[in-house]
Amino acid sequence: MMAGQTYGRKLGVGVTVTIAFTLISVITAVIAMSFVVNAKDRVITAATTNLVGAEALGRILDTRLADFRGYLLYRTQSFADAAAADRQRFQQQLATLRGAMPDTTTRTMLDRVAAAEEAHAEAVTQVMNQRANGATIEEIVKANDTQAVPLREKLQTELTSLIGRVRIDVESDRKESTDRAALAAWGIVVLGVLTTACAIAVAWRLGRDLKREVGAAVGHIQSSSAQLEAAASQQVSGGRDQASAMSEITTTISELLITSRQIAESAQRVSKIAEETESAARAGDATIDQTRASMTAIRTQVDQIVQHMLALGEKSQQIGLVVDLVSELAEQTNILAINATIEASGAGEWGRRFAVVAEEIRKLADRTAASAKEIRALIEDVRGAVNTTVMATEIGAKAVDSGARQFNEATNNFREIVKLVATTNDATREIELSTKQQTTAVEQVNVAAGDTARVSRETEASAVQTKATAAHLTALSGDLLELVGSGKH
Repeated sequence: MMAGQTYGRKLGVGVTVTIAFTLISVITAVIAMSFVVNAKDRVITAATTNLVGAEALGRILDTRLADFRGYLLYRTQSFADAAAADRQRFQQQLATLRGAMPDTTTRTMLDRVAAAEEAHAEAVTQVMNQRANGATIEEIVKANDTQAVPLREKLQTELTSLIGRVRIDVESDRKESTDRAALAAWGIVVLGVLTTACAIAVAWRLGRDLKREVGAAVGHIQSSSAQLEAAASQQVSGGRDQASAMSEITTTISELLITSRQIAESAQRVSKIAEETESAARAGDATIDQTRASMTAIRTQVDQIVQHMLALGEKSQQIGLVVDLVSELAEQTNILAINATIEASGAGEWGRRFAVVAEEIRKLADRTAASAKEIRALIEDVRGAVNTTVMATEIGAKAVDSGARQFNEATNNFREIVKLVATTNDATREIELSTKQQTTAVEQVNVAAGDTARVSRETEASAVQTKATAAHLTALSGDLLELVGSGKH
């Protein structure tokens, strides 16, 4: 196809073909990157909307349970209103997730969560109604354990299954996006190989044509070297300049070699620091897991303390009833003792003895009544202490719940830090390896620069000899110019 054309035109055609392949590679790379970015955006959306939303359901449920327990303890309308608001938030979050999840399986799991929440809400409403109607703490605890707790456990199980499913979907999307990225990378590599092969083919064809076209002129050049005289003079001067430039290049390369070695040492130190940071982050992750387990144990102990305090309050009420009965008996005994004293005053000698006994009985009744009053005061103090302890324990329970959620967030942050540090460590190792390879390459370039300087000096010496035979090249240089430019042979 290139037969009969000048070398300049052949060069233009070859460059055009190479540029065309390069543009095709660039366009294909842009399209592939757009596919990869879209896939990554979908993964990020699924992780931020679906996964975070599913985990938010669990946090809303925990808040609602805390408000429900507060109503059972204090029977105040504020806790009931808070629990109703929590349920409304839960249902709104369910609706949001249902609109964001197109998967049929996930929608089915959301329906199961909604059904379990509805059943649990009905059970909670029944328990709260019993508490509002004046049921005792023991009755409320029994009703809660038999009605609300099994449904709550079922709801938590469904939530756990939903979160696990969403995590699986996110991981699947991440793998799909990774596969697309790999496919795009392979496509770019293949196009790059094709572009390189095309460039090599064009260069080989142009080189072959150049050798063939210049070959004839070289025969004349060998017999007409007189034209090299002027070029040889310039070559002598250029050889000297080249030798000076190569000396400066050698100095620069030596400085670059020192800098590369310093970079390699710095990269090695950074890699070591990154490894130590990764180990510390993993240790911190393990410590947080242990602390979270301790917080769970504390939460269990707090719940047990609340139950015991409520039982203690019930017992103190029963003791108060007994004390009231004792006080009533003491008053009746005192009245009987007074009546007996009055009757004994008119019974003579025997009546005086009976009057003494009646007086002792009256004094005993007075002491019994006084003791009953002291016991009643102590019982009131115990009730106040029990109420204060229950309130403090409930506040501590909420603080423990908040701390547990914060520890969960801290755990996730530590895991993200571990991943980032691991990535940084890998990148630092790659930098260290690349820097070592660069140092080796710079050393080779330094050696090559020294060889080039030596060749420049040799070229300067040979140019002096070539100057004597350069007179015959003047006429043939015009022919070479025509071969490259105008196409005349």
